[in-house]
Amino acid sequence: MEQENKTLGHRPTGEAQGKIVQTYAEDMAKVIEDDTQGLIKKMIHGEEEREIEKKNLSPESQKNKLFMLVSILLLAMALGVVSFFVFIKEDINTVVVEKQFVPIIFNDKSTFFEVFGLKKEEIIQTVLNQVNDTSVKIGGVDGIYLTENKQIIGLRRFITLIKSSFVPGDDTLLVKDNFLMGSFLSGLKATSPTAGDFFILLKVRSTLDVFNTLRTWEEKMLTDLHGFLGINLSSETNYLFKKDFDDGIIENKNARILYDKEGKIVLMYIFADENSVIITNSQPATHEIILRLASSEKKQ
Repeated sequence: MEQENKTLGHRPTGEAQGKIVQTYAEDMAKVIEDDTQGLIKKMIHGEEEREIEKKNLSPESQKNKLFMLVSILLLAMALGVVSFFVFIKEDINTVVVEKQFVPIIFNDKSTFFEVFGLKKEEIIQTVLNQVNDTSVKIGGVDGIYLTENKQIIGLRRFITLIKSSFVPGDDTLLVKDNFLMGSFLSGLKATSPTAGDFFILLKVRSTLDVFNTLRTWEEKMLTDLHGFLGINLSSETNYLFKKDFDDGIIENKNARILYDKEGKIVLMYIFADENSVIITNSQPATHEIILRLASSEKKQ
């Protein structure tokens, strides 16, 4: 009996059992509370992160404000460029495009001389110096071009500068403004191994269109061009300036030729083809230019 009471004495009393149940309940409540608070904290933290992300994506954010500002500036610049082309279109259409330099025939060398402000005699001497001292090989053509302010001058401006009496007219379809002046090195001149033969190559719509004009020019042709040919005015050469041209055939082409007393060619113009006229005093130069004209036509 005593032993039973002792054994029963080890069992918790009702009060103790209540405390144990209460402690367990409190512990469970605390655990649940801690878990709930942790979950709530996680939810609050996630919500805060979403709010931050929304702010970053919002137009109100500083970064997006900067992007929007840059976009507006770029749009304004684009509109400005479009307006520029729209409102000054007339000015753009009046821009002069520089013509590309295309030689009439193949030149072994092209020489350019600025003649702005030079007198007639200075221009002639400049060209003559180049003709008499060309650096091309024998059989070569040295194209000589005169320029003003770095722009190649055409036939009509050339005629004005040398005060020529040749009148090609204003119609550049009949007589083109693009012409070639140059030197052909035949190697036959006794004066110098580098002395060439002067020539002028004209391009026309048809030789019939220019025939009468050239016939009219015959009277003053030597007067206008004698300096380029190296012919000096003297008592021995005066008669040449009054002498008539004769009909002739050069390289199987019709020509008008001015001979001296000894029958040598002083000056001539040759109808090289339907659209080309060569002015020179050299038959070798005529031969070479005709060959190059034919070659140019084949390439075209």
